[in-house]
Amino acid sequence: MNNKQLDSRLEQVRMQYNLYKKRPFDINMSRGIPSRKQLELSSALLNKLELPDWMSEDEQDIRNYGGLLGIREARKLFGDILKTSIDETLVGGNSSLQLMYTVLVMHMFTGDNKWNKETVVKFLCPSPGYDRHWAMLERLGIEMIPVELTGEGPDMELVEKIVSQDSSIKGIFCIPTYSNPTGETYSDEVVERLAQMHTAAEDFLIMWDNAYAVHHLNNEHEEAQSILEACKKAGVPNRPYMFVSTSKITFPGAGVAAVGASEKNILRLAEELSTQIISFDKLNQKRHVLFLKDSNTIQALMEQHAKILKPKFDWIQSIFKAYFTEDREKFISWTNPNGGYFVHLTTMDGCAAEIVDRMGEIGIQLTPANATYPYGINPLDNSIRLAPSFIELDKLEVALEALCTCIELVTLEKYGENFIGGE
Repeated sequence: MNNKQLDSRLEQVRMQYNLYKKRPFDINMSRGIPSRKQLELSSALLNKLELPDWMSEDEQDIRNYGGLLGIREARKLFGDILKTSIDETLVGGNSSLQLMYTVLVMHMFTGDNKWNKETVVKFLCPSPGYDRHWAMLERLGIEMIPVELTGEGPDMELVEKIVSQDSSIKGIFCIPTYSNPTGETYSDEVVERLAQMHTAAEDFLIMWDNAYAVHHLNNEHEEAQSILEACKKAGVPNRPYMFVSTSKITFPGAGVAAVGASEKNILRLAEELSTQIISFDKLNQKRHVLFLKDSNTIQALMEQHAKILKPKFDWIQSIFKAYFTEDREKFISWTNPNGGYFVHLTTMDGCAAEIVDRMGEIGIQLTPANATYPYGINPLDNSIRLAPSFIELDKLEVALEALCTCIELVTLEKYGENFIGGE
């Protein structure tokens, strides 16, 4: 474009944006939650399942107290997902985040080597990442160190260097399969290096949030190696805690979560939990076992989820490709994941926050810009997470078209000179 063409295009985009402002929308795509159609896939959990009796495989009356580790059949089912034995698996309530927080609190405040004895406690935070992980660490006063993701996991050159030198770095948070929000899956090399790396802190932890382990969108199923098996081979079996839940398999508010770890860590976690709770909801654990049954049944259910989700992810790709046909790299880049719940947008530097604000002004709520970075601070201001799962396709189309308008408007206003080159 030349100057005149740039001015003309800016005027057109501003007019379109002002039309949106006159008739604002009411669309919220700020969180990655299942849609009603997805929730209906698990309605049998409430409407059709009948418990044959009240006893678990390990002879527990599931109506009563006891069984803090979870019923045996549930530990086996989740062990199949986590690739752990029954003794390496604890099954809890509906929230894996609650289990993660308990692990952090346990290491922070209890035991012989509690972290709060030290002046400073730090964690590595592969970014962009999950804002709720960062909220836990901030709540506990743990200093967060962002580490860039590479497309195959965190930058291991940097990770290995700093953990070997600083004993105050006590752990790292990881989403190994279809990472939130980038959709990348950790390579075998990254998993093995995380297990084998020397750490100055002997009690270094790997918090392995495998939230999207079975959440495939395509026939190409990605899967990160088991960090527990890698750590066993490296001689550090107590380094990882692995987490998974049915939050996006059945019902987020009424699902089941599980932890996989060494037998020693499972028993330590159970001891910590025993001061809070006598047992989790074993009736719900049993219902989920009867409904989900085994890995093949879970895969079949997740294929039904993918039929609902995939058109939304495909729509994102189609609209962005159609709108940004030329000079695409000057406006934005985006991910095209094979699974998970998110698409990550990388804007031009300094544009993300304003784009999200402009969307809010026309009634479309996105996740706050740069929320995927520790403390919500991203010096480049170029990160936006899209969560398309909850809204219907027609609203998604409208929201994406408005987003394209906001992206072009903000980018041209800030970087218009980059597009000038014609006569």
